Amino acid sequence: MFNAKIPHRSDRAIHAPVFGALLCLWLPASDGLASPWAAASSPSRGPVQVIGGVSNGCIGGADALPETGAGYVSIRRYRNRYYGHPELLRFIQEMGRAQQRRRGLAMMVGDLSQPRGGLMSTSHRSHQNGLDVDIWFTLAASPADARRRMDQQPDPRSMVRPGGLSVSDAWGEDQRFLIETAARHRSVDRIFVNPAIKRELCRSATADRGWLRKVRPWKGHDAHFHVRLVCPPGSPQCERQSALPAGDGCGEELAWWFSEEARKPVKKKPGQGSGAPVPPASCRAILNGS
Repeated sequence: MFNAKIPHRSDRAIHAPVFGALLCLWLPASDGLASPWAAASSPSRGPVQVIGGVSNGCIGGADALPETGAGYVSIRRYRNRYYGHPELLRFIQEMGRAQQRRRGLAMMVGDLSQPRGGLMSTSHRSHQNGLDVDIWFTLAASPADARRRMDQQPDPRSMVRPGGLSVSDAWGEDQRFLIETAARHRSVDRIFVNPAIKRELCRSATADRGWLRKVRPWKGHDAHFHVRLVCPPGSPQCERQSALPAGDGCGEELAWWFSEEARKPVKKKPGQGSGAPVPPASCRAILNGS
């Protein structure tokens, strides 16, 4: 049964920090440490297959997201993290078209996965099996405008006021449209946003509130939102996350994020929580194959 005093187990696990070392060639992903997955410059050959979980897995036969498309532009391409399952690319393209129809502006799409997925050397603990994508809340008028914005402000603009209790003046209907459209998509399992953004969505939502269930509060995520898809058909080795709790998530479980316990967590002692999982055996063939 869901405990309202702590974040849902399946939400907590995906962003847990990495400590210690993996066995053999499986190295930890942490700022400044190399991961063997980052050295793979292209997807593996063979059929597309999602293996393992979002925080301990890989993807074979991944597709590359085109740099631009109707209603979106892929940014930070130098990271080589624009690969994913075809269903993820389809989702991004459908979101882009919806955004284009609405205002003619473009979404700015950040990291998906590496060419073969796996652990990244920086930034993410998840994004490993081709089912995750980060989308900025800031919109661009064109690909050229997106590049200009990146030159002027490499990090996206926060939608949350200092202190983290409410959304800023930058938040508006454009951002709400992105979240609600994504949450209503058939392939989306869950979305991560800053708790203040979740609270604002709860406050402003109408009687049709079912989509709010997929929107999960998590620290950070004030300048972008993180979308995760369900395991796609044809990938029997894909590890599903635990089911989301019932309801719209606007009650006590959201209130916890504004409690003293959540806002000032106890720091872990050195070595506490060490031991990263060993990836599925099938991922070794994906990493080392042609």
